[in-house]
Amino acid sequence: MADGTLGIAVCAAVGLLLFTVAVRDAVLIRRLRRHGIRTRGVVVDNVRVDGRDSGPTWAPVIAFADQRGYRVEFTSRMRGSGMGLATGREVPVVYLAHNPQTARVGIWRHMVGPVVFVSCASVVFLGAGVLIALTK
Repeated sequence: MADGTLGIAVCAAVGLLLFTVAVRDAVLIRRLRRHGIRTRGVVVDNVRVDGRDSGPTWAPVIAFADQRGYRVEFTSRMRGSGMGLATGREVPVVYLAHNPQTARVGIWRHMVGPVVFVSCASVVFLGAGVLIALTK
């Protein structure tokens, strides 16, 4: 497969996988916006997440009480510079009633950011597959 077929297949597979993840996440965000329960949560900790090349980043851990009064903790999916939340800060939280673990920080960049990031990564891989196909 020296003619680039393997590269095309790998880029297409990764691109489609990432696109599927982005669509799944977008559907969840839509459900949260339409049917989600809104409450307030508190940033109780920032945990270290080891990165591969760029070094460690910090991910906020948010705690809130669901509609039954149980304490729920989750880690924000958005990480990186400008995405941190100070410990003790009160933030809006939205979650689905039947599954509080689907909770997201109700800030635009924390809800939509992962979808945009994964969608862009999908476009990069699909574009690389197209470039490989055009240059062979």
